[in-house]
Amino acid sequence: MTRRPPAGRRPAARPRRTPSSPLDEHLPDEPVTDTGGGLVRLRLSIAYDGTDFSGWARQPTRRTVQETLEDALATVLRCPVALTVAGRTDAGVHASGQVAHCDVPSAAWEEQETRLVRRLRGVLPADVAVRRVEVAHPDFDARFAALERSYVYRLFDEPWGPPPLRRRDVVAWPRPLDVDAMSAAATLLLGEHDFAAFCRRREGATTIRTLLDLHVHRELDDASDAELLLIGARADAFCHSMVRSLVGSLLAVGEGRRPADWPASMLSRTERASEVPVAPAAGLTLVDVGYPLDRDLAARTVVTRARRG
Repeated sequence: MTRRPPAGRRPAARPRRTPSSPLDEHLPDEPVTDTGGGLVRLRLSIAYDGTDFSGWARQPTRRTVQETLEDALATVLRCPVALTVAGRTDAGVHASGQVAHCDVPSAAWEEQETRLVRRLRGVLPADVAVRRVEVAHPDFDARFAALERSYVYRLFDEPWGPPPLRRRDVVAWPRPLDVDAMSAAATLLLGEHDFAAFCRRREGATTIRTLLDLHVHRELDDASDAELLLIGARADAFCHSMVRSLVGSLLAVGEGRRPADWPASMLSRTERASEVPVAPAAGLTLVDVGYPLDRDLAARTVVTRARRG
């Protein structure tokens, strides 16, 4: 249902988006002030079921998480809102620990501070939620100040199919998987490498990343009383399709189609490797984003921007 603005009030205009570089598709992330009636920087903790979204980033004629959230915030705060997000998830990818920030007039925040989360719940659809909103340090940058991102990929390889209660965030795999072989392959991928073979390259963006953790294990899911196969990945950042490609390479090992050292052998490539499969989006969830202490935010942002450039 389309919400109409109250009589006599013009709807909030959308901020004009002027990319400042190929790596920054948002408005410039400049420090703000929270005094004197200026701007205040807000940090949002977000969760969503990505099944029916065409990813995070705005796209013409497509339903996206960014547009849904920005429109809801503009409705409640009665001012334009532009979100900068920690990780721009692809179509069909979920999030339980997504983080974003936005700069809004102090007066708008003060008016809605105690009820913003509750009012957003009444405006947002059921497949996206803002779990928490808080004032952030002026140097906080959801994207460039992040130290690490963590994802979990969930699979079910039993012949009877995915647990009905987890059918939207668990991929049913048609063949049994060898966890030990997958774990051995995952260990060889850890560290700082050029992951070009596992990424869809974007103009001007580096594919060098530090993979801090990649592990495979089985775990009993309390909600469905079924044993799921989980692949956890944690890195300073991930390039486009990198997690799903890493998972796809491990699945090839788990099925016995590739040896355990095959995924690591792809690290010598300088461009996308067509033989590396991309796992389905439905199994992937962004679960956490880590940040430094407030006093280290500005320094972290400088380092990240320099490295990405």
